[in-house]
Formats: sequence, structure tokens, C-alpha cells
Amino acid sequence: MARRSHLTAKRAAAAVGLVMAAGLVLAGCSGAGSSAATDSSNTLKLWDYESADSAMGKGWAQAVKIFEQETGAKVEYESKSFEQIRSTASQVLNSDEAPDVMEYNKGNATAGLLASQGLLTDISGAVSQYGWDKKLASSLQTTAKYDDKGIMGGDKWYGVPNYGEFVTVYYNKQMFADAGLQVPTTYDDFVKVLDAFVAKGITPLAEAGAEYPLGQLWYQLALSKADRNWVNDYQLYKSPVDWQGTQISYATDTLKQYVDKGYISKDVAGMKAEDAGTAFIAGKYPIFVSGSWWYGRFTSEIKNYDWGIFPFPGSDLSLGSSGNLWVVPANAKNKDLAYKFIDITMRPEIQAIIGNNGGVPVAANPSDITDAKSKELISAFNAITAKDGLAFYPDWPTPTFYDTLVAQLQNLVNGTDPSKVQSALGSEYETYASTMR
Repeated sequence: MARRSHLTAKRAAAAVGLVMAAGLVLAGCSGAGSSAATDSSNTLKLWDYESADSAMGKGWAQAVKIFEQETGAKVEYESKSFEQIRSTASQVLNSDEAPDVMEYNKGNATAGLLASQGLLTDISGAVSQYGWDKKLASSLQTTAKYDDKGIMGGDKWYGVPNYGEFVTVYYNKQMFADAGLQVPTTYDDFVKVLDAFVAKGITPLAEAGAEYPLGQLWYQLALSKADRNWVNDYQLYKSPVDWQGTQISYATDTLKQYVDKGYISKDVAGMKAEDAGTAFIAGKYPIFVSGSWWYGRFTSEIKNYDWGIFPFPGSDLSLGSSGNLWVVPANAKNKDLAYKFIDITMRPEIQAIIGNNGGVPVAANPSDITDAKSKELISAFNAITAKDGLAFYPDWPTPTFYDTLVAQLQNLVNGTDPSKVQSALGSEYETYASTMR
């Protein structure tokens, strides 16, 4: 349950200088009917879903320039939305229209599923050739490697991340100061902060139930009662998960209490991630629990107040992982070019661009990170990885769990009994997980 972004096609012009068709597949980008057909053997077809002004968008735009200069090849670029790629990946990657390299979501239900279906290239040889494994901490390699069933942490590389991500707590420093509140360091203090804002007539948490944020908060609450063994059971199917047990019951009951107590808006079920994020930007809510992918945007768009981050109090585990993966489809026509491009995105100069624009680079030279705000984010990420605190995302275990989790948490905030929500989630989870053990 990493971000679900709707991205513009303008990065194609800004990053690459090419004007591409905006269809779901690259059929419209072929040379057929053109008087000057593109040399497909010297063209890299690239898909991603980063906005032009994001940290990754800026870094990868520079990587495209370097790639074209050094190889003499051209980049045929298409900007997609996450949903476009997610909903059509199996169909498109099983055709002649597959790109050569593509950004894709990591996890069992996404990259793992495509790997198990034979739609992604095993790039273990390229990893060794270019030394990418030497640049990635072991905790970040988990989501890049899969077994034959598509379970992460396997022995074959099917992708390479060049950034990390995690969920944290964003807060409006001005609203905290106006309310006479300090950053909470314990969960009890966190609840006192929430109560204090409610007492002032302020809904404290920017949230969204129609997309991923509410599910991330639910999972974070479960993690606050969990340990690494529970995460391995949930994510890697090591042992059955008790869907009426302490961790999940606490998360579901507490989330319902958040709505009942006014910590979360009553109309959260209809809110999307963009609604929650822009409301925080506008200063309407003092707290937003969400991912590091918002950091660069907040840095550029929040002009009227100061803001910061703090770890979710009372939890040693946090949602997060490597960032999305560069994957090479099995039907890619120019795999060697794809590997060269991936390698460029791992270079210190590209990593520095990501790091100095609100991203979390995985292989940057610390001295290259000069932006103070970026150092804050990277330090927070490093603190989590240092204690093996990354616990992935709640929807990863099954291919359809994202939609089910969104729907069931909407039911919860609309009045469905927590135990019934947990039973519905557990039924789908176990149906799939039992086939993976």
C-alpha cells in the first residue's frame, strides 16, 4: 500500500523532450506509418509514474539525459498513473508492447505476482555485474528478490530500488504552537494531543478512507502491538495470522474509536489521498500520518507555516520498504539498455538529486546531501532501518487485498462491527495465504 498517484504527462516533455501518446499501451508509439521510423534496437522504452517535480522525477530526468549522452540511444518515455500500470500490467507485459524498463510496485501481490507468472526478467546476473547488491542494505533487498511462488525475500532478483520510503507523522508546527502542544514521544502523549485538538474544535488527523491512508494508519496501529515474528507471519506467510488476535483487534477497535472521538472526520470514507494531503497543505489539519513520498511536495507547496515529522509514538515498527522497483519485463526487447539505465539511476549524482529534493536515496554519499530538510527525512529513515524497523504495507499479502482493505475499513467507519470487518479481511487473506505456505 504504497502511494497511489495520478501523474501528469508533462514530465515527458520536461524530462525527455519527447511528445508521446497518452494511451495505456505503447502501440501508438510504434514507427508504423511514420516516414522516419525509430530504430527500435537503439531505443529504450521507459514507463514510470513519477511527477516531474518529485524527487524521483527530477533524478530520473537527469538519468535520461546522461543515458542518452553516454549510449547514443534514445528514450521513448511514457508517464503512466499507478492505476494504469497496476490494472493492465499482466495483459501488456504478456504482449509485444511491453516496455524495456518500468517502475513497478514492490511486494508479493505486485512484483512478486508478475515474477511468478513469468512476466518479469530474472536480473540476478545484471545485479552481480553492476554490483547493485553492494549498494543496497539487506533490509532493502527483501522486496527486490522473490521465490518461485512470488514471495519476497527469495533468491532471485526481479527488480532494483534506487530509493526508500516509509510512513511517518507529519505535523503543523504552527497549529501545535498555537495549541500549546509539544511533539509527543509516547502513545499516551499522542492521544493527549489528539484530545487537545478536539477540545478546541479541530479534527486532528487528515485522513482518507477511499484510498490508502486509512489502511496505513490501521496497519501502524497493529504494528504498535507487533514484533518481527508477527510481521513475518503476516507478510511472508510463516505461520497463520490470528485475525481476531491482539494486534489486529487493537488496530480495528482503535481506528473505530478515532472516528467516534472525532480524531478523524466522519466523512473520511469518501476522502481520497489527494484530499487528505492537500487539506494538510492548506493547514486545515495539524497531523497527517502518511508516506515519505509527500515530503518533497510539502517542501515545495507549504508556504504559510512550518512543519516537521516525528515517528509514530509507541512503535518500534513502521510501514515502509525499499521504494518501487525498476523491473525489466520478460518481453523487453532491449534488456542491456535497461540495465545501463538502471545503473545510472544508482550513481551518486542521481542519488544526490533524489536526496536533495525530498526523496530517500539508497546509495547516496552523505556529503552530497546538502538540503537541511532532506537530511531530516533521510535521518528518520536511517533510524528505522538501523533497528530493522521496516514492516512493509498492509495490502501486500494478496493481489486483491488493497481493494478489500479499503472497502472493509470504509464499512468500519460507517458502523460495521469491528469483528465482522476482521472476519472479512481474514477470510480473503487466508484463502490466498494458505496456497503460499
